[in-house]
Amino acid sequence: QVRLVESGGGLVQAGGSLRLSCAASGRTASRYAMGWFRQAPGKEREFVATISWSASNTAYADSAKGRFTISRENAKNTVYLQMNSLKPEDTGVYYCAATVARSGTAYYTGLNGYDYWGQGTQVTVSA
Repeated sequence: QVRLVESGGGLVQAGGSLRLSCAASGRTASRYAMGWFRQAPGKEREFVATISWSASNTAYADSAKGRFTISRENAKNTVYLQMNSLKPEDTGVYYCAATVARSGTAYYTGLNGYDYWGQGTQVTVSA
């Protein structure tokens, strides 16, 4: 079992930045691909970014490309999401997710690809 705890959310003005963190604990010896998802009020949860265990591969939603950067520090069992040039439409609850990867370079963009989820952290971007 893996426990994920997100932090770093908050209220920021449009154009500002936030850095989200996700700390993993529990059975962290396996190779986990990690992802960030978000859910706006009244909408379905959607993919934002993912990173392979080796950090060699990343992928982003079109809405995040060029503004968000996902990274990880395996020694700290932590994954990050640096969010720049934030827009009001980025508002939502951001969730961290983990899944045991079939290889160190694998990554996953679908919700169904993940086995473990955090409780989420609220990000609010004001106009």
